[in-house]
Amino acid sequence: MTEPRAALDRVLIGELTTSVDARLHALVAQILGITRPLGVLFYGSGLRQFDPDGLFDFYIVLEKLSDWPASPLALLGNRLLPPNVFYAEHEIDGLVLRAKVAVLSLQQFRAGASPRSTDTTLWARFCQPARLVWVKDPEAADTLLSIIRTCVTTAAGWAARLEEGAHRPEQWWEALFRRSYRAELRVEQAGRGSVIMQGQGTRYAALTRPAWQNGGLAFDEKEGCLAPRLSKAQRLRALRRWERLARRGRWRNVARLIKAAFTFRNGAAYLAWKIERHSGFVLTLSPFEARHPLICLPSLLWRARKIFLSGMQG
Repeated sequence: MTEPRAALDRVLIGELTTSVDARLHALVAQILGITRPLGVLFYGSGLRQFDPDGLFDFYIVLEKLSDWPASPLALLGNRLLPPNVFYAEHEIDGLVLRAKVAVLSLQQFRAGASPRSTDTTLWARFCQPARLVWVKDPEAADTLLSIIRTCVTTAAGWAARLEEGAHRPEQWWEALFRRSYRAELRVEQAGRGSVIMQGQGTRYAALTRPAWQNGGLAFDEKEGCLAPRLSKAQRLRALRRWERLARRGRWRNVARLIKAAFTFRNGAAYLAWKIERHSGFVLTLSPFEARHPLICLPSLLWRARKIFLSGMQG
């Protein structure tokens, strides 16, 4: 193993194996049931603090998509435009814990981590801290580690190519996250890149140099600032490619939203939870509405509007 790769792995293995609240392991066990994927990755804001009233984010990585129970339509959607996403909630130790769960195959995960990927979604997620909260066996753990290492290397490479000058390691990453959020057409507050970086400066400083070396990128360092050795022509090519990725990414995420209307399992329960979470109003679902959210969406939205208006009048 090369020294840059070993340096990356020391950081990433430490993160992936960091313990999480035992209730999250119980939640994952309920979500999986009898299914045994290659692994389950926990990521997002829930890593920073256990919030029983929040939403926990998981990625389930399968050896093949057919390993996860799904309708033919959902399976086709996941093949064409991964990942499929669903909402889950389970009572754990007297608390109702909620999760947003994405499902994709190992092949899809590996392709999304690559520098050749035309989709920023996966490498932009998993260059950030994650926990491996369920894994099939040591071989699967090594495979997932190698993909996450690729995510970090890909992200660092883009960071180097999209900005100019010499900057501290965390500044390269802040700039990258600002660009990736815009490319994904995500509705986020201004300064989201800085929020992601809070308390993580040491982590990204430890990753930047070995990630650039692992990607074959030379750089200069002076007074704590790093400057990649890239020509203007190389940067221009990278910027043009990024612009194409960003345009495709916006349309891809619109398409994912449309797809979710047909494949987002338990979408009605998710809508009800979001309404209660943000307004305090309880939207009670009938069994039919819970099973058929797409059919019932107009009536659900109308009832939610009436609940909100009645609360305003009260």
